Amino acid sequence: MILLFLLIYFIIILVVIEIFVILFQMTGLKVKVSRFQVISMMTGTGYTTGESELILGHPIRRKLAAFLISFGAFSLAVIISSVSQFLSNGLRTTEILIGAAVVIIIYCILKIEGIQLVLSKLFNQELKHKVGLADLPIRDIFLKNKKDILIHLPLYKESELADSSLIQLITNHNSLDFAILFIERGDVIIRKNIYETTLQEGDQLLLFGRKTVIHETFSHDLQIMEEKQKQQSDEI
Repeated sequence: MILLFLLIYFIIILVVIEIFVILFQMTGLKVKVSRFQVISMMTGTGYTTGESELILGHPIRRKLAAFLISFGAFSLAVIISSVSQFLSNGLRTTEILIGAAVVIIIYCILKIEGIQLVLSKLFNQELKHKVGLADLPIRDIFLKNKKDILIHLPLYKESELADSSLIQLITNHNSLDFAILFIERGDVIIRKNIYETTLQEGDQLLLFGRKTVIHETFSHDLQIMEEKQKQQSDEI
């Protein structure tokens, strides 16, 4: 009876996993990434530290993750209790021998050269389907070098860049070790002729490059940003 209960409960767990895989997929996460993350959260393992940022950075995914973690902890308690009760009833020698035989048979099958070749081809084929860049944290894409930085720089009315173009103020930008990925102006993203575009108060620049170069080139605006953020935190 206990074994039947465990079997049914494992089926429930598998169904819950697939339900949350669908839910995470609906938030824009790929199926393979979703399934691995769901299993990781439910079992409380820590194998997905990098990809976990995909969950933490999304409000809906965080709520789903909170339920999964709670459900996983509850399920673990149920399984341990059931297994303990099952073991307390005592195992017969026949059951132990059957379990040992199954493990030995699986081991012997995996030692067959033909089976190993088939599995190797299957695993290598799966490796070709890598996770896309859209599914990786920004840190893993851009910040592979500790000397680099990716920063969102807002322009305030005190900014030296306001009402000017970057090419007017940074004449040697081609020789500097940084790039401006885009200018965000309200709902508009400007990607063309960035250095010739006249900047306005409220614009936000996405900068990527060597940390020291960016801090030196945009020192005035970075200082203004820090002061504004400090004022906001003091008001709160």
